[in-house]
Formats: sequence, structure tokens, C-alpha cells
Amino acid sequence: MRAALVLAGGRSTRFGDRDKAVADLGGMPMIRRVVDRLAPVVDEVVINCRADQVDAIETALAGLDFEPAFAVDRDPDAGPMAGIARGLEAVSAEYTLVVACDMPFVDPEVVDLLFERARDHDAAVPRLDEWFQTTQAVYRTEPMSRACRRALDRGASRIVAPLDDLDEVVVDADEIESVGSLDTFENVNTPEEFEAAKRRFEAE
Repeated sequence: MRAALVLAGGRSTRFGDRDKAVADLGGMPMIRRVVDRLAPVVDEVVINCRADQVDAIETALAGLDFEPAFAVDRDPDAGPMAGIARGLEAVSAEYTLVVACDMPFVDPEVVDLLFERARDHDAAVPRLDEWFQTTQAVYRTEPMSRACRRALDRGASRIVAPLDDLDEVVVDADEIESVGSLDTFENVNTPEEFEAAKRRFEAE
């Protein structure tokens, strides 16, 4: 069993007043684009978000062939690691892809590779140059949940902190490009990046 945990609870301060998770990206809410791309390669989808986002995200995801679960933040401003920990509580699958809602180019072929590479390990985490891509990585659900809680308990704030407690496989850029594009990791943080992404989808 495979799950996808989509992180949507961030405040998106660089994006302006709108919630970018449900912003219209070329005729479709951004989070819907992410979920639609993941649906063929996972068995369940969990959305981590704030309580005040649930209605809008439910509307954005209406009409799917399956019903995503929601894991609502207990502390809305505790950061992405807390969002991962909260979201994993709602997952039943052994392995979970964690992905940010602002990655509308997420590549299902890359996701499939990450699930395969994670087998018999606690995680498969892409690393491009010196940077880990922790918010498009596959984790064994229970070990990652425990590792996040331990990291939070010791006051760690960096999202890579749970990796200290995991048996992870590093997936490099060459391996990613053997099955897909590095565009899979492109995220949309600003209105300018959003407009550029919108033009790409409208040109398809």
C-alpha cells in the first residue's frame, strides 16, 4: 500500500493574501493538479492543512474517484515537520510520499521510482547538489512519524532533522532524470512563479 501526504497548511507569506493551495493554476486549483498527478501511483491521499482551509480544499478536490482524508493541524503554525507528523497519523499505508501542495509539476514516474527505492528502507530522499528534497520524498510511515515526533520533542526545527533517525536511501539527480524531469521538484512560492507556471499549463 502506498499513500501520498500533501502538505497544504503553510501560510504562504510570499504568495500574498490568497491561499496558494487552491489558487487557480491554468483552470485548475493547484492542489488538484498535485493530487491528480499522484492518484495513479498511490492507494490513498491525505491532506494536511489548517482547519480554516478544509472547505476550500474539499471544493477544489470535488469529483475525484476517491475521497481524500484530512489531517487538520492541531497547532497551525508549528511548521512543516509538525504537519508531516500530523498527516502521517492519518495514513494506513506502509509507505508515504510526502509532497508540498505547491509542486504542481510532480512527476508520477519519479514518485514511482522513490517508492521502489524506499523498499526495505525507512526513506528514499532525493538530493540535488547539496540539498535534500524532503518534501518530495517517500518515507516508511511509522518510523518517519516517530522520527518527526522525536525531533519536535528535542526542539529541532530543520525539516531534515528526522533523517538522523532513519535508514534512508539518497536518490541523486542522475537517477531522477533516468525516469523523469527535475521539474518535478519545482515549487511555486511567489506570484511571479505562479504566473510562470500558469503560462506553462495554458500552453499545453
